[in-house]
Amino acid sequence: MLASYSVALHACLLVYGALSDFRGRRAVVLFTMVLELCALLLFLHADSVASLIAARLLQGVATGIATSAVGAALIDIDQAKGALVNSAAPMVGMGIGALGTSVLVQFAPAPTMLVFELLLAVFAVQLLGVWFMPETVVQRVGALQSLWPRIAIPAQARSALWKVMPVNTAQWALGGFYLSLGPSVARVVTGSHAPVIGGAAIAALVLPSAVAILFVRARSPRFALMGGAAMLGLGLAISLAGIASLSGPLFFIGTVVGGFGFGASFNGSLRSVVALASPQQRGELMAGFFTFSYLAFSVPAMLAGVAVGRFGLQATGLGYGLALLALVAGALSLLLLQRPLPGSQSGADK
Repeated sequence: MLASYSVALHACLLVYGALSDFRGRRAVVLFTMVLELCALLLFLHADSVASLIAARLLQGVATGIATSAVGAALIDIDQAKGALVNSAAPMVGMGIGALGTSVLVQFAPAPTMLVFELLLAVFAVQLLGVWFMPETVVQRVGALQSLWPRIAIPAQARSALWKVMPVNTAQWALGGFYLSLGPSVARVVTGSHAPVIGGAAIAALVLPSAVAILFVRARSPRFALMGGAAMLGLGLAISLAGIASLSGPLFFIGTVVGGFGFGASFNGSLRSVVALASPQQRGELMAGFFTFSYLAFSVPAMLAGVAVGRFGLQATGLGYGLALLALVAGALSLLLLQRPLPGSQSGADK
C-alpha cells in the first residue's frame, strides 16, 4: 500500500510539479481536491485489496499534484508565514490523524467507515474554501511543456538545496520509519497491542515537530538546521536504547526529542531554499524539494519493511536507527564545516 501511494505521488510530483506556475495555483488545487474526494469514496466502498490499492494510487496522484501547488500558493501569499504553515501544518495534520484514527479504531463503531465519512466532510469544507481562494499567479503559456517529467531546481537555489539535503534526508527517513514501522515497534516495546499505542507513537514524533517549528520560526535557518540535527541525533540514541531494552518510556521519550529535531530541521531546510526562487519558479522548486523529501521518506521505509520479514522487527528497528544516527552525525558535521546558507543570518540570530 505504501509502495503504490509513493510511486503515484513521486510520478505526479515529477510530471505536474510546475503546472501551477503556468495554470494558476487555485485551478490546480481545486482539481486535486476533487481527486482526493474521489479517493475517499473509493476507500469508503472498497471491498478488495485491488480496490484499496486503486484508492491509494488515486490518493497518491492527488497529493502529488497538490503538494507543490499548495506549498507555492502559501509562499506566494506570505513568504514567512507560508514557510511556517508549509512545515507545521503537515505535522499537526499527521498527529491529529494518527491519534484520531487510532482512537476511532479502538473505541468507535464501524471505524473503517467512520474515518472516511469524517474525512469526506472535512475535504468538502476545504473544497469550498479553495473555491474562494485568491489566485496568486498569472496564467501563461508553456503548461504542456512543463508536463515533461523532470526535477527542475532553479539555478540560484541549487547550492542551498544540496547543503540542506543530508539533514533533510535524515529527518524524512526518520518520519518514514515511524509512519511505516513505528506503531509495530511501539507495541513491541510497550507490550500493548491497543491501537491507540500505534497512533501515540506517530503523534509523539509529529506533534513536537509542530511545536519546534513555532519555536525556531524567528531564528535563522542555520540555527534551526543545526539545532534540529543535534536533537534528531539525541532522540534517535534514546529511542534505540528503548528498542534494545524493550523500554516503552525510553522509546517514547526519544521519539518526542527526535520530533523536536524533525520539526526544527524541516523548517530550517524549507526556509533555506524557498526565498531563492521567483514566484514563477516556486511550483517547480517545491516539487523538486518534496520529491527528494518523499524519496527519503518512502524508499528506506519500504526497504525496512522487506528487512522485517528476514531479520525481525526489533533487529530491523535497531539497524535502521543506527544507520540514521550515522547519517545525522555526518549531516551535522557537514553543517559545521559549511559557510552559512544564504539568508541564514536572518531572524533572532542577527
